[in-house]
Amino acid sequence: MQKHAKSLFFKLLILSVTFFSCSSKKDADKDHLVFRYNEHKNISSLDPAFSKDLADIWATHQLFNGLVQMDNQLNIAPCIAKKWVVTDSAKTYTFLLRNDVYFHKHYLFGSSTSPSKQDSTRTVNASDFEYSFNRLKDEKLVSPGSWVLKKVESYAALNDSTFQIRLKQPFPAFLGLLTMKYCSVVPKEIVEYYGSDFRSNPIGTGPFKFKRWEENIKLVFRRNDSYFETDEKGQQLPYLEAVAVTFLPDKQSEFLQFAQGNIDFVSGLDASYKDEILTADGKLRPRYANDVNMIRGPYLNTEYLAFFMETKGEEIQSKKLRQAINLGFDRNKMITYLRNGIGIPATGGFIPKGLPGFDAAIGFTYQPEKAKQLVLEFKSETGISNPEVTLTTTSNYLSFCEYIQREIQKIGVKVNVDVIPASSLKDAKANGQLDFFRASWIADYPDAENYLSLYYSKNFAPNGPNYTHFKSDAFDQIYEAAYLETDPKIRANLYTKMDSLVMSTAPVVPMFYDEVVRFTRKKVKGLGINATNLLELKNVKKQ
Repeated sequence: MQKHAKSLFFKLLILSVTFFSCSSKKDADKDHLVFRYNEHKNISSLDPAFSKDLADIWATHQLFNGLVQMDNQLNIAPCIAKKWVVTDSAKTYTFLLRNDVYFHKHYLFGSSTSPSKQDSTRTVNASDFEYSFNRLKDEKLVSPGSWVLKKVESYAALNDSTFQIRLKQPFPAFLGLLTMKYCSVVPKEIVEYYGSDFRSNPIGTGPFKFKRWEENIKLVFRRNDSYFETDEKGQQLPYLEAVAVTFLPDKQSEFLQFAQGNIDFVSGLDASYKDEILTADGKLRPRYANDVNMIRGPYLNTEYLAFFMETKGEEIQSKKLRQAINLGFDRNKMITYLRNGIGIPATGGFIPKGLPGFDAAIGFTYQPEKAKQLVLEFKSETGISNPEVTLTTTSNYLSFCEYIQREIQKIGVKVNVDVIPASSLKDAKANGQLDFFRASWIADYPDAENYLSLYYSKNFAPNGPNYTHFKSDAFDQIYEAAYLETDPKIRANLYTKMDSLVMSTAPVVPMFYDEVVRFTRKKVKGLGINATNLLELKNVKKQ
């Protein structure tokens, strides 16, 4: 956007904020019952079996439940399963279900299929989970979440209130997998009636029920008056009467709607408004401080640069040069100037802050003199007087790569930056065609094993996520031992040891651990934050 146009936009924005502050009490009285947000990415389906993207997950999370759920501290908590036991050397999970969980009302639950039976419902039982898991695995459905059950040997409803899952081998992160929306319970009779149209006629058990969806225009949920969860005082959840989602496609328009008070929160930091709302060090600007809250916290996303360890170039093969690049740029300065202070400089390992196993002391800090010394040693040992590497990235991360390029040049290494489309980078890194490239890893489930899987030798790309082709027998032994360890503290120590092994070899250059950033109006209460960026609305109140 040109400078004068951007200035005009924000003048209008400030006028809008002033206008909103003078809005009528009548509107405010209605407004406290409805939570409004904008989804700038389209929602593709309200079927939890297709909840792959965050936009879909946010929506289906309001409508569906699974056996277990995560709290804001990433602890596994009961949901439809009120308790469970793990036996058979951590390979068998037996879940005892609540008996007070009801599907959203639908006439098909009645004895007649007459539309007059709108208030019909029934309780969830163990056979519903058996059906839901069978559906997830069904090759005809082609669910992107079928991989969640790859480690499962078998599962069965032992009776109406007991559901059992047997694994092929121990997997400590399994309960974390079960918190994913893919594993939600769905009713057989409704799914089979609607077929593929279940995507737009969802019936679940969640705190809100489906009301209306005009695709790419508006989505509305209403309160589920039969929801089973209560707050700490015993009051039934949710507090809100409705959730309304709009679909403005660009973040700048979304932010204007927020400033006008038409939506209740904005997630993330976009270049179109980051300097308008935040100072360079990540604080709210004074004009917003009285009306807006900013919530921020760790996000399970590590942004990094990676070396392909099987390349023939001496620069990439040199541990000293890889370490020098890690030591040669100031991550704190990078976050301040390029992210307005949002993000955590990655001076620990590959495991992001917020997960058990994270250790702030095992990574690299800014030490330019040490970096220069390592480069001199490399030149002396190899006879290469002008070391040079090519860093491949996408356009949206060009500013980071150019910053690193300038800093690394100061320690004696020339960095060429090559910009290619995201799809090309994805294919090239999977097939070992790039020596040095930018990447990120967002957790599929909240366990550090998911991050460490990128360095297990049996996971070499393209058949797995080990894009660097890092290989260490010591790492593999600990990785396999961690599968058998059921004590969380001991397992976290094993994770830290593995992360330390990786960082000592330096096949990657961690740049920063991302942060979840949310802006809400001060009248919104109870909207927490979590490291998976899940939108939890059952505890939200509006004053």
